[in-house]
Amino acid sequence: MLHALSRSGRRRTLQGGAAAVVALGLLLWWVLPIGEEEPSGSLTFSTGVRSGVYQRYGQRLEGALAKDMPKVSIQLQTSEGSQQNIERVATGKADFTIATADAVATYLQSGKPGSERLRGCVRLYDDYVQLVVPRDSDIREVADLRGKRVGVGQKGSGVLLVADRLMDAAGVHPGEDITPVHAGIDTMPARLMEGRLDAFFWSGGLPTGAVQDLSEKFAIRLIPLDDELITELQSAGGSTRYYRSAVMPADAYLHAQQGQPVRTVAVSNLLITTDRTDPLTTEAFTRTVIDSRDRIGREVHSAQLVDLRTAIYTDPLPLHEGAKRYYRSAKP
Repeated sequence: MLHALSRSGRRRTLQGGAAAVVALGLLLWWVLPIGEEEPSGSLTFSTGVRSGVYQRYGQRLEGALAKDMPKVSIQLQTSEGSQQNIERVATGKADFTIATADAVATYLQSGKPGSERLRGCVRLYDDYVQLVVPRDSDIREVADLRGKRVGVGQKGSGVLLVADRLMDAAGVHPGEDITPVHAGIDTMPARLMEGRLDAFFWSGGLPTGAVQDLSEKFAIRLIPLDDELITELQSAGGSTRYYRSAVMPADAYLHAQQGQPVRTVAVSNLLITTDRTDPLTTEAFTRTVIDSRDRIGREVHSAQLVDLRTAIYTDPLPLHEGAKRYYRSAKP
């Protein structure tokens, strides 16, 4: 009789323990992402010229990605800018990059290799066109660049694209009316300060460190790009529709602007990849870009302008499937 009761008690104990294990398993299944894969492997992120915003942003983002995607090896690759960045991603030489919307649209319209594979992840921050001259220069508008030595950006840059278009809109032929100097933001400020340039174009987030540093040790001005010029710029159609009128705030470059806002042209930057990149990696990458905004923004001001409400608008590119997954799960 005692043995029977003992066996009965053990059965109840075992049954109770089994039920507890099942309950715990269900709870863990509900709370933890059991079976959910983590991104792994390696990826290349093409950035920009040294000391430019793309490069500085990429360096900070690399740290955030390493924390959020510990199984992924990330390699940064400097570049000449948007045009080279797009070509690298489209042809499989890089996995992710940043490029301006006008440069992306131009690449798509050209039908260059891999253009049909390009996908958007995030609309980031805006670039502002900055035409920089010495403060005592006789250059007052774009038309005054005739006969001058002008820094127009490197050959693979988005700066070159918009600089040529602005000069065309002002009636200045880039190949005949100026002496073009193909240099990046890493060397143009020094060339201007040393008298080897009369002016240079730059397109980047505000403030760009290299322009800020130049303004603090050399007297410069920013040439306004008025609405009439911008209307003429946009009249070319096609990818020029991505340019819009904007104003650089008076405090963007305190020394250069002397308390005055400056009219200019703005164009949005996009984080892009291709349909070759798997959705899991793209979803995680997109999440890190959004989540790291404030942390990176303390060092790279432009990053503060990434906004979940507008990030989804990656025109002219369709969203990558992995980015779509992120936006479906994210709460504005």
